[in-house]
Amino acid sequence: MVGFNMISNFAAWTYGDPRKVIYPTDSKGQFCGQVGTPNEKKPFLFYFNIMKCASPLVLLEFQCPTPQICVEKCPDRFLTYLTVATTQQDFDYYKRFCRYDFNNFSKSPVEVLRDKDCPAMITPSKPFTRRCFPAINIKKGVITVGNETTFDDGKGQKQRNVSDLVEGAKKANVVLEARQVAMKIFEDYTVSWYWIIIGLIIAMLISLLFVVLLRFLAGIMIWVMIVLLIAVMGYGIFHCYMEYARLKDTAGSDVSLKDIGFQTDFRVYLHLRQTWLAFMIILCIMEVVIILILIFLRKRIMIAIALIKEASRAVGHVMCSLLFPLFTFLLVCLCIAYWAITAVFLSTSNEAVYKIFNETQCDYASKTCDPEVSPSPSNP
Repeated sequence: MVGFNMISNFAAWTYGDPRKVIYPTDSKGQFCGQVGTPNEKKPFLFYFNIMKCASPLVLLEFQCPTPQICVEKCPDRFLTYLTVATTQQDFDYYKRFCRYDFNNFSKSPVEVLRDKDCPAMITPSKPFTRRCFPAINIKKGVITVGNETTFDDGKGQKQRNVSDLVEGAKKANVVLEARQVAMKIFEDYTVSWYWIIIGLIIAMLISLLFVVLLRFLAGIMIWVMIVLLIAVMGYGIFHCYMEYARLKDTAGSDVSLKDIGFQTDFRVYLHLRQTWLAFMIILCIMEVVIILILIFLRKRIMIAIALIKEASRAVGHVMCSLLFPLFTFLLVCLCIAYWAITAVFLSTSNEAVYKIFNETQCDYASKTCDPEVSPSPSNP
């Protein structure tokens, strides 16, 4: 077991690359937004056709079979390549979402789309975890993207429903879920570590004051905290009910959480009655549980208060005992920090695998390739 830990730690710190957790990568394995790289000013990952992410292949191989590039900003409008190539309107804007090395705009639109030099369409999107996802909204119970319920897929076919975009965004998010938690933790830690330390120091001082006050006001303080907890939860139940009742006649508020799916803007859920109903039920259950505990265990609570008084007196006579938990806490924090950092390095110690995806029959489809030498678009 010790040998395995040593080997895994060595592999993690030797081959790990935490940039894979922080920055998204395009189809050639280049990091989006990393300082000192060609994509330094392109922090967001753009999917040529996010509807391809709804393919079962995403769940099988954790890959979205569509070209992906880094862009400065996510698109903010509906456009198709066929339209802009014909009218030349917004053509300069559309070029931002074409492959980096593509500059032969004299090619016919059919050839451009065949070679996947540019996306067939772009849709209004919002950045989420540095990736461009459709800007989904709900109006009067109808799911819209960019205030539209249908869109042109850029292939000259009939209008498609925006639900296709929603499904693609859901499946694309499956690929991200495993690493997003680690990424968020790592980013938050690197950006706000000093605030964490300040917060811990303030919490330590407040805890010390609390221990001192318990020596004199243990009974009053504990009962006041219990009453305040019940009061706060009661107000929470009341507030949830008022929001639930307020949304009764609001159009679109009856959409279920299942229908709306995952949204990058969490405020969307606050416009649904089902959300407030769930909050209210959870708070009611917690309130009832706390009240029942107070009723049936009130004598034990009184005994606990008496023990707390004696414990606070003992601590008052041996103040240095307050340092032992602090020392233990610091050691535990160091252990957890080392484990978390090692886990990040270990999860990124693998090598990227690039495969060729093709919509037509191809001898090289689904085979691995080198993006630096392969002429066909590939996706890591």
